[in-house]
Amino acid sequence: MKKLLGLGLLVAALATGLWFIQGWNGSGPAPKPVSVVIAPGTSMIGAAGALQKAGVIGSAERFLFQAKLFGGGKSIKAGEYEFPAHASHSQVLALLQAGKTLQRLVMVPEGMPSVLVQERLANAQGLTGPAPLPEEGSVLPDSYSYQRGESRAAVLKRMQAAMTKTLAALWANRKPGIAVGSPKEALILASIVEKETGKPAERRMVAGVYSNRLKSGIKLDADPTIIYPITKGRPLGRRILKSEVEARNAYNTYTMSGLPAGPIANPGKASIAAVLDPAPTNALYFVADGTGGHVFAATLAEHNANVEKWRALRRARGEM
Repeated sequence: MKKLLGLGLLVAALATGLWFIQGWNGSGPAPKPVSVVIAPGTSMIGAAGALQKAGVIGSAERFLFQAKLFGGGKSIKAGEYEFPAHASHSQVLALLQAGKTLQRLVMVPEGMPSVLVQERLANAQGLTGPAPLPEEGSVLPDSYSYQRGESRAAVLKRMQAAMTKTLAALWANRKPGIAVGSPKEALILASIVEKETGKPAERRMVAGVYSNRLKSGIKLDADPTIIYPITKGRPLGRRILKSEVEARNAYNTYTMSGLPAGPIANPGKASIAAVLDPAPTNALYFVADGTGGHVFAATLAEHNANVEKWRALRRARGEM
């Protein structure tokens, strides 16, 4: 009888041990991925309670005991986590200890105007508060990570701080004899360069052309500066009207000499660098070449010939 009792206790102990180990590495209760925020300063006990409440684990007490036994004494890190469906206790603790938080990003492409940056912030899930309208040219295009619950104003502040830091560093290393006389002027010209070419290899050349025109007192004649006062940087969606080409305002470089009153977009680091180190060239003109790039010219006669080639190509394509 004693032998049977001892055998029963042994079997029960083995079963309990197997259940305990399987519970550490076995499938968790969550039927789908679950996002949980572990606030800064949260203890392991507090985290276990939050995980149980969210349905990531079945028992906070069991998880805590297993974590103490198998976790190696490592601390957990705050942040927002996305736990996969049926994550085991082992997987959950590993994520918490490694600090593999959920990455939420707001992406600002090069040349995006501030009205669209504001929209990106407004539509970013998980952020709080209103989305301020940033000053044009104050945001550095990049991908910015954020955590759920952070304010939109705080994310914008990081974007603007990145531009301030980048512009200062680039300005400090500017080449002598450039056409712009201040960081603000560099931003303005860089925003035009950004909107005029989508080819990275052309940026310094386009910057060289506009630098030459500025130094010579020739109007920049940049089409994007016509559009900006009309749409604040949004796509125009149609051809520019003659009345718009002839409009007199603080931005239209077809009717004014020098730079516009301010940037017409948020230029990227490469365009700012191009303005501060433009390509050495005697070109004063450029026109599209039909491949997404441009052909450059030093004389008006050469430029007019290039324009005729571009028009002929457009007619052949049925665009005119």
